Amino acid sequence: MGRRPQPQIRERLLDACADHALAHGLPDRLEPLATATGASARMLIYHFGTRDNLLRAVLGHARQRQLDSFGDLLRVRPDEPYPDTLSHAWTSITGPEGQPYLRVFGQLRESAEQRLWPDFRRTATTDWLGPLEDGLRSIGRPELATLVLAVIRGLLMDLDATGDTARTGRAFGDFVAFLASLGTSDDPSESVRLSPRSRRTMSHDS
Repeated sequence: MGRRPQPQIRERLLDACADHALAHGLPDRLEPLATATGASARMLIYHFGTRDNLLRAVLGHARQRQLDSFGDLLRVRPDEPYPDTLSHAWTSITGPEGQPYLRVFGQLRESAEQRLWPDFRRTATTDWLGPLEDGLRSIGRPELATLVLAVIRGLLMDLDATGDTARTGRAFGDFVAFLASLGTSDDPSESVRLSPRSRRTMSHDS
């Protein structure tokens, strides 16, 4: 009888492969991943079965990291208006912390990579609706989750295409200011207030 793959070794290899993919993009060959893990390509196949199985596992692992990271950015915080939370989340998502995720999952929009996760475009959308609904419920507008997500996704595509962090940041700042102006009551004095930070032009170096 052959040895059975050991879960702890598999997990260590998967962590190292995900680190590499987030830093450099998803490779189309095993060799870069083997180098990153300090293992052989044969060892990777032993633990994951096939190259495509390994790449799918790497994507799933990196995706869970993204869900944990971005989900925490989008959660409601005591004493912070949710539009402010969205402003802070945008800064992190488009900054050095978030860019590796945007880069590696941006590859899945390309036809050559879609076969690894055919349903990714749908799940990449629906995954964020729940956290946004929860957050927007704090200002009484959970029904705006689809609109907010569409704006975020659209501006991220713009940023990916142009690299213009200042312009896209200003656009998102204008949008969250609009959200803040909606408030949760008919009395304008009860509108959700946006902090000075969110009123400032949102731009940063990537």
